[in-house]
Amino acid sequence: MQYFEIRGGKKLKGEISVNGSKNATVALLAATMINKGTTTLKNVPQIEEVNRWVEILESIGATIERSGKTLIIASPKKINLKKINKEASQKTRSVILLIGALSGRLKKYFIPQAGGCKLGERTVRPHLFAIEKFGIKIKTKNDGFEIDTRNIKPANEVVLYESGDTVTETALMVASQVSKKTVIKMATANYMVQDLCFFLEKLGVKIKGIGTTTLEVRGVENIEKNITYEISEDPIEAMFFISLAIVTKSRLKIKKCPIEFLELELLKLEKMGQKYEIVRRYTSRNGKTKLVDMEIYPSKLKALEDKIHALPFPGINMDNLPFFVPIAVMAKGKTLIHDWVYENRAVYFAELNKLGAKINLVDPHRVEIVGPTKLKNSKIISPPALRPAAIILVAMLGASGKSILRDVYSINRGYENLEERLRSIGADIELKEDNC
Repeated sequence: MQYFEIRGGKKLKGEISVNGSKNATVALLAATMINKGTTTLKNVPQIEEVNRWVEILESIGATIERSGKTLIIASPKKINLKKINKEASQKTRSVILLIGALSGRLKKYFIPQAGGCKLGERTVRPHLFAIEKFGIKIKTKNDGFEIDTRNIKPANEVVLYESGDTVTETALMVASQVSKKTVIKMATANYMVQDLCFFLEKLGVKIKGIGTTTLEVRGVENIEKNITYEISEDPIEAMFFISLAIVTKSRLKIKKCPIEFLELELLKLEKMGQKYEIVRRYTSRNGKTKLVDMEIYPSKLKALEDKIHALPFPGINMDNLPFFVPIAVMAKGKTLIHDWVYENRAVYFAELNKLGAKINLVDPHRVEIVGPTKLKNSKIISPPALRPAAIILVAMLGASGKSILRDVYSINRGYENLEERLRSIGADIELKEDNC
């Protein structure tokens, strides 16, 4: 078990770059199984979530070469799900994406369930409603999902049961393997969905409406191509560094920020009094995503009168919402944050009280934060959720004295070599082994 030892309260300086998107990467890793050829993915973040996916794909027959941030994936001629690495599958919720990715290659198959039965039931229902339009049958078992694609057929129109990123990706992957046109409605236009669309286009799939909530997909049966695709940068990691600069009252340059997926977050911050400057605009190496370099300046913040809540894109991203918690701790007045998407995630926000924050848990979805508050050091066990764990780390870096954040696997799932990158901008942080 690993932990972070942090001596916080230090101002950061210099510049730091945003890495490739975690959520786009896992979708594309699943989608490589659509392709019977060889797929080269570039700008792949070197994180634990990717390590688990490599283990999963290799266990079902894929051959993978790794060289830094590049993965070369040769899809197996015959996929053997009986040998799937169940331990790795149970550590990533995104394994559910294989339901759609394998729909054009296997007639009957079983995907292990991740995260327990209750999570599986809650997660799979929108997927079931989406793929049943294609004639696919799915049964939820205690330990996974049974999928039957023997009667797969074109679906003229699919209305998604909820506007979710993963269910949109599932519908896209199925539609991409059916030759006739499918119209997907209530799709999300979020960054990882757009990356998946750009990738599928490389495979020859025709997609209209990218960046909107209605996607028109004309798929291709039996895809076998050798392609290269570069993954776009991660707006959630960009928000991590933005919040870190704010909480530590630092001047920091953040490079490669996907601006289209940060615009509302930045507007909210601007109305809170945060000062920043966009110093360069350009396009990601995928040729699609708009990037900026921005400079964050120390600022005095005031609380917004309106609540802060997430919505599907172009609203505040649900994974960016938690970063407003440590930011609100720095703001004068009361801030109401409504995390309506996830059951009980807001409960973890109150962990910042151990660092001196004044956070009142209104209910399992809402917290009221009173600021500004001077943060203090503490010892905390990391929550088993990536974003709540990340905001505790942000707060500890802003708190004077030595803090300990234990059991940081959840952070390593989503952030690459984080302690080294943070030290490069002046943070005093070490990753250590906990032998207790």
